[in-house]
This record gives sequence, structure tokens and C-alpha cells, in this order.
Amino acid sequence: MMKTKLLSILLALSMVAALAGCGGASSSAPASSSASASSSTSASSQEAASSESGDAAPESSSATAIKIGFIGPLTGGAAIYGNAAKNGAQIAIDEINALDSGIQFEFNPQDDEHDAEKSVNAYNILKDWGMQILCGTVTTNPCIAVGAESYADRIFTLTPSASSTAVIEGKDNVFQMCFTDPNQGVASAQYIAEQQLGSKIAVIYNNADAYSTGIYEKFASEAANQGLEIVSTTTFTDDTATDFSVQLTDAKNAGADLLFLPIYYTPASLILTQAQSMGYSPKVFGVDGMDGILTLENFDTTLAEGVMLLTPFAADATDERTVSFVQKYTEQFNETPNQFAADAYDCIYAIYEACQKAGITPDQSAADICEKMIAAFTAEDFTFNGLTGEGMTWSTTGEVSKAPKGMVIQNGAYTGM
Repeated sequence: MMKTKLLSILLALSMVAALAGCGGASSSAPASSSASASSSTSASSQEAASSESGDAAPESSSATAIKIGFIGPLTGGAAIYGNAAKNGAQIAIDEINALDSGIQFEFNPQDDEHDAEKSVNAYNILKDWGMQILCGTVTTNPCIAVGAESYADRIFTLTPSASSTAVIEGKDNVFQMCFTDPNQGVASAQYIAEQQLGSKIAVIYNNADAYSTGIYEKFASEAANQGLEIVSTTTFTDDTATDFSVQLTDAKNAGADLLFLPIYYTPASLILTQAQSMGYSPKVFGVDGMDGILTLENFDTTLAEGVMLLTPFAADATDERTVSFVQKYTEQFNETPNQFAADAYDCIYAIYEACQKAGITPDQSAADICEKMIAAFTAEDFTFNGLTGEGMTWSTTGEVSKAPKGMVIQNGAYTGM
């Protein structure tokens, strides 16, 4: 029995020695050194690890910063929107993290290529990362799909630019920074009538897109109230958005002196190009989806001269907040920010102010944060002043209240009307 015990002790000691030998020099490093290495791990490394393992990032990260996810088209045909929004949000994140206010944000942008299925995939990556608040998605159809997921998971969602009412319908956790499609349609008709911009109006819209259809329907209804004459209404889909000769011929033959285009900038650029080639030069009025046309690759921007649109942001405004933002954006990204950049910048600051109001901390669950953010955004005493509006408030439906601004493209730049 004694020999057996002695043999067991000797075996245990030899195993300890072997383990110590495997540890090498790192096993004798001070605890503070190990903690320092952990705290200096980059966000991108943590994101890669969480993406591969399907687990959230290390606890040390979530304990120090509130995790904000972002989804938008960073590549593909709508990339101008997504990258502008991501860049605007990043500037706000950097500014807030430099305030030493007690609130820090960790930011994780994901690409959805303006595709609903890919947007849901991006959402799941962010959820696995440990996302607590979502800034996104940027475009409407992906946001409708992702909104259903975030509603089920109780993750507070604030979209910078997905403007369809379908984005927020039946989802108390989804809020908008942009004004809704119905508001854009009504405001456009009122503006055209008040400014007497056209006597005969042609409309070309995408009848397979919730954004475009929503604006058109309200525009047509309000145009009748305003006494505007719509002489031509034609449609297209994403699959047919390459040749607009039939639509333009119909508008021209009907004598339309104003084209209303409740569409995104890519098909709008083709319409402007093809209208010029057929010698048709009506006035053109668009909505916020037109913003970005001046930075579209291989587009002759002189064709957009005189194009009018409604947007909540004017880069040529002279207030201190706008001047500072435009300067930073131009220096960092070598281009003038559009409305999507400003909306996303405002999203992050609105989230920040709501976090302050609601006492949000990084250790709280996404579900708890969601309920507190909903209460903060809909509180009677919560108003937000941003680049895209003063005194903004939100209804319990998630819709924002703010006023659009009329813009016209002059000398290759947006100018307030």
C-alpha cells in the first residue's frame, strides 16, 4: 500500500513538471501582461473570432462598450448609399468615443449588397457577435426582412434611410431617421404645386419596389388634391431597368414638362441619359433616393444640372454642426457627404442621447436595452437636434417628425431652393 502511494505521488509530480515544460516562458508572465494583451485585442479580431465560432466576442469587450451593428450595401449597385451611411456613422462613433462621457460604442458594419437574404445573413453574424443595437438597414427591402428578425429577437433598430412604412408596421422596436415614403410623396406634390414647377407631369416608378411604389401612391393622391395634372404614368422593375425609351416616349408624347422620379439614383441616371439622347428635356423632380447621383461612376453629371429633389440635408448649410461634419467627411473620404451619410450620423447621436436618457450600460442584455430605448425615443420630453432636422421627435409607430428641404443641383453641387 505504501509503495502504491509513493508511486502515485511520483507520477503526479512528473506530470506537473511536464505541464510546466509545455507552458514555457508564457506561463510565468505576470497576470497584468495577459490582461493588457486581452484589452488591446482589435475589434476586427474579435469579430473574426465570433464569426468563425458562432459565439459572442469576449466578455471584456461587451463590459466596456455598447455594441452597435450596421447593415447596408457596401458593394453592388446601391453601394453609394451604404458606404455613405457607414462613413457618417463612423464619424459619429469616433466623436462620441472621444467625449469621455462614460458611454463607449463598438461598431461593426456588415455588407448586404442591397439583398434581403444577404441582409438577414449579415444580421445573424452581428447577433452572434453580441450586437445590442442595430443601425440599419440602409435600404427598404432588406430592412423589411431584417426588421422581422430584430423584432422577434427584441433588438432595438434605427434605420437611417429605409423609408417605407412597411419597415416599421407592426414592429415597436424599429424606428426611422428618414421621413416615410407617404410623407415624401405628399410633400413632393405640395412643393411642385406651390412652386408651380410643372403643368403636365409624367411619373416613372419601380412597381416592384416598396420604396418607389409607396411614394408614387401618395404623390398621385396628393397631386389630385393640388390640382396637378398627371399625363403619363409608366413603370419598370429591377429586371427591366436598362431601357426607358418606352416610358420617356410616352411622357414626351403626352406633353409632360416635368418628370417625377420616385426612384433610386441608378435608374434615374439612365433616364436622364436616355432623355437627352432623344432630345427630351423636361424638368426633373426626385426624392431622397436621387441623392448620390453626383458621385455615380461613369455618369455625366452635367445631365443632372437643374434636377430638383426633397432631402433633409444640405451640405452647403452654414450652421456650425453641418460645416464641421462636412469638413471631417471630406477630409476622411475625399467627397461631399450626401443625405445618407448625414442620416446615419444622426442615428448614432440619437442612439447616444437615448442611451444617456435611459441609463444604458454595456452589461445590459439586448432585450432590456430594446425596451429602454423604445421608452426613451417615444418619451414626450425626448427631442433630437441633428444634421437632418431640429426638434425631431418619434411616434410610438417609429416614425420620425421632421421637415424636408428642397434642393436643386447647380454647377455640380446640391443647393438649397
